Amino acid sequence: MINHRRSVVLIWTVLAGFTQGLWAYPEPSPYPVSWELKFEYDTPRRIVVEVPGSLTPKAYWYMTYTVTNQTDQDREFFPLFTLVTKDGKAIRSDKGVPKAVFDKIKNRTGNKLLESPIQVADILRVGEDQAKDSVAIWEEPHPEMGTFSIFVTGLSGESATVIGSDGKPVTDKDGKPIILFKTLQLDYTVSGDEVYPGIDPIRKTHWRWVMR
Repeated sequence: MINHRRSVVLIWTVLAGFTQGLWAYPEPSPYPVSWELKFEYDTPRRIVVEVPGSLTPKAYWYMTYTVTNQTDQDREFFPLFTLVTKDGKAIRSDKGVPKAVFDKIKNRTGNKLLESPIQVADILRVGEDQAKDSVAIWEEPHPEMGTFSIFVTGLSGESATVIGSDGKPVTDKDGKPIILFKTLQLDYTVSGDEVYPGIDPIRKTHWRWVMR
């Protein structure tokens, strides 16, 4: 699995290199070059939950999804969901989220097959009948979300090594080549402010595949 702290540092290191024009910017292939999982998702939603140990209810955002393996063999499915706020803060899903939050989401959706993020991270068998339903959850970073993006990594086997201006692979502080993975980017806008959180419409403005 991907180490969160290392992945966030790596993301910003890579972005800095691209901004300065030091590295070649990898783009996903326009045609399939590796396996890819079928990923269906719902609009992110807000939920308020009374969690153990907290004096007041807490707000969370979540996105339910279904993932299906239509490839030629079983695949490891260890997804990484990252929410990036309007001020550039990157937040990994399910970090420090109490079980009570998942339980309330499952009850709200009425989906008895909904698995927790821990349960779904496993081998995904081939076939429509082996599809998994799960959810990504984040503690609300701002009362006023405005615009935000969700990045989903782990849906494809496509990857690319970052190449420097000298034609050689760029390495991290440990001397390992920096490798990016095909990632789904989903951009959203919430039309409203903090006065009525959770009521204002949530609109998807754009989606695309990126290397991240």
